[in-house]
Amino acid sequence: MSAVGSQKRFTPARISTMKGGKPIVCLTAYTTPMARLLDEHCDLLLVGDSLGMVLYGMETTIGVTLDMMIAHGKAVMRGVAKACVVVDMPFGSYQESKEVAFRNAVRILQETGCDAVKLEGGEEMAETIAFLTKRGIPVMGHIGLMPQQVQTAGGYRSVGHSEHETSKIRRDAHAIGGSGAFAVVIEGTVEPLAREVTSAMHIPTIGIGASAACDGQVLVSDDILGLFNDFTPRFVKRYDELGKRVADAAAAYADEVRTRKFPAAEHTFKRRS
Repeated sequence: MSAVGSQKRFTPARISTMKGGKPIVCLTAYTTPMARLLDEHCDLLLVGDSLGMVLYGMETTIGVTLDMMIAHGKAVMRGVAKACVVVDMPFGSYQESKEVAFRNAVRILQETGCDAVKLEGGEEMAETIAFLTKRGIPVMGHIGLMPQQVQTAGGYRSVGHSEHETSKIRRDAHAIGGSGAFAVVIEGTVEPLAREVTSAMHIPTIGIGASAACDGQVLVSDDILGLFNDFTPRFVKRYDELGKRVADAAAAYADEVRTRKFPAAEHTFKRRS
């Protein structure tokens, strides 16, 4: 691990103690420069498999590979001094068996130096999470809307509207709460249910399209910065429009190149006398 990484102060154990206290601030990060910019302001940085859509132009997260997650996990760790770093386990890297999940989780931790892994699933994944945590791997859970299951769930939509969905999310929360996970993401879940689940769980909940009552919040950095414009989920708040500013800067550069205003004399090298 880098000298920068060794100075980190937030750990999964510390995050778990933040239940019911000061809200946990979490954003996604995929690169070293972005990690450096976000680290000072965040308690937790998530290397999300959302990078497949945000950075690689994929329609879903299904095509993200373990090697991709490890490469970006390494990059983020090079830029972090404070935040706890959690790396998503991509689709297919943990569902087959708890033993496969363990091997892949170990590889993520060993090769990136990150603090924990995150995997999607409720009661059906609780045994796997328990298997990992009992063997020294910190795990963050993920319930509610699960992006890796959109192809069987009927797309990206909020959940918890029907009694069937409500009952399933309650069971998922109970199972993850008893699995040894140090925290859980609740995504795309109707507000009253997300609030209820947060109150019932003894571990921190981190909401995304859930409730202000969650113990923390996470958003995709590129969404809040206006760098990803393919679609904007209802739960996203734009804090800037950097995409437009990037396009404007590129247009100004292109104009100066074509009119030979750039490079000017101060941008070129003189022969030494």
